[in-house]
Amino acid sequence: MEGKIVLITGAKGGLGTDVTKAFLETGATVVGVSRSIQQTDFSPLNFAAFPADITQPESTRELVAKVVAKYGRIDVLVHVAGGFAFSKIHETDDETWAKMRDLNLASGFYIAREVLKVMRNNSGGRLIAIGSLAATEPHAGIGAYVATKAALTALYRTIALENTDKNITANVILPGTMDTPANRSAMPNADPSKWVQPADVAKIALLLAGDSGALINGALIPVSRE
Repeated sequence: MEGKIVLITGAKGGLGTDVTKAFLETGATVVGVSRSIQQTDFSPLNFAAFPADITQPESTRELVAKVVAKYGRIDVLVHVAGGFAFSKIHETDDETWAKMRDLNLASGFYIAREVLKVMRNNSGGRLIAIGSLAATEPHAGIGAYVATKAALTALYRTIALENTDKNITANVILPGTMDTPANRSAMPNADPSKWVQPADVAKIALLLAGDSGALINGALIPVSRE
């Protein structure tokens, strides 16, 4: 991956930190994105912090324009950013629905749309989204989360179909419950030994972004220990 420009959203979160470190170790130039990310969050010289709110279309356009102005292209997008909420459908208030819609779907749409414009004008690229196993195997009590992650999955499969002529691939990794500090705090009585390790998801993202992932397109890749 040395010499590649890799944009990672949600780059300093529970999963994003592992994904960012994994790509940095390959020698890629990593553009880390989140609302509060700072240059000091990662020490390697091949890391660049670009704070942005990708739930908003204009700030996402500005973000991608700044990245292209500095580096000339984007070779890989790893869309990690997202959110989670417990709520049955009939108990979901407007605020929770809007939060899940913006974090899990709107952000995925806006960043993919802008990055695709860049990739289609260059030599192609790879788009990788972190979805959820719940998108294909819904669970009661997390309806807004399931619906928005399922929509993200459909979005990426459509991207894969629309861009085969431009050397662009789009794939979705579908992890089960992740072993992150946030999940351990939210589910203190669960057994984390059955949860997915962030480092394992990062390895799959690297595979999809590398040369060996060139023929994988439109795939939904489940990752689970259960």
